[in-house]
Amino acid sequence: MSEPQRRDGRLGVGIIGAGRVGPVLGAALAGAGHALTGITSGSDDERVSAVLPGVPVLDAVEVVRRSELVVIAVPHEQLPGLVAGIAEVGGWQLGQLVLHTDPAHGIDVLRPAAERGAIPLAVHPAITFTGTSIDLRQLQAGYAAVTAPAAVLPIAQALAVEIGCEPVVIAEADRAAYADAIETVTAFSRSIIAQSTTRLRAIGVENAGGYLSALVQSSVEDALRRASDPPPLV
Repeated sequence: MSEPQRRDGRLGVGIIGAGRVGPVLGAALAGAGHALTGITSGSDDERVSAVLPGVPVLDAVEVVRRSELVVIAVPHEQLPGLVAGIAEVGGWQLGQLVLHTDPAHGIDVLRPAAERGAIPLAVHPAITFTGTSIDLRQLQAGYAAVTAPAAVLPIAQALAVEIGCEPVVIAEADRAAYADAIETVTAFSRSIIAQSTTRLRAIGVENAGGYLSALVQSSVEDALRRASDPPPLV
């Protein structure tokens, strides 16, 4: 597979998905010097325009047509059909980079694009997105799970770095286990905090979230430090 043409090392980047993830990644890539070609419409175009002022709102096929790198940030259940649908209308281009952000999928879900000569990449930034510029700071402290064919793995890793993350390679066969780990930690954290704040409110603590903030952050940081410690020698 050939690499897409570059303008002074920069790419024309299109975003499919105007939820919390796509616009932020577009802003991060624009900050790294890439040119944004367009983004699809979403449920909150006002928020998107605040994050990506002046970026054209286009349909998905037009975004693909204009872009050297297409970032797909759509819900898990929509991804396979979207990729296949664009392939059916001849949207994907030879040498075009196609990157999705779903934690559970590797590159196999991008097969319809790859069969038409596109270069498949899977990059999942491991943060909880708010959909605002606040996320750009979180990306700078985060990691990203990267899956790609061996020949183009450095491209996927470089793009992860450009959005601010440290890349960690995850094998295609391990993406399901990776997604399960991510879902476990996010769902469990939300559930426990919801339970605790409900109990505090019940005994009259009005700002339960604020009350727990420092405790939760310090507890999580301590747990992460312990998890990062080398295992004891037997």
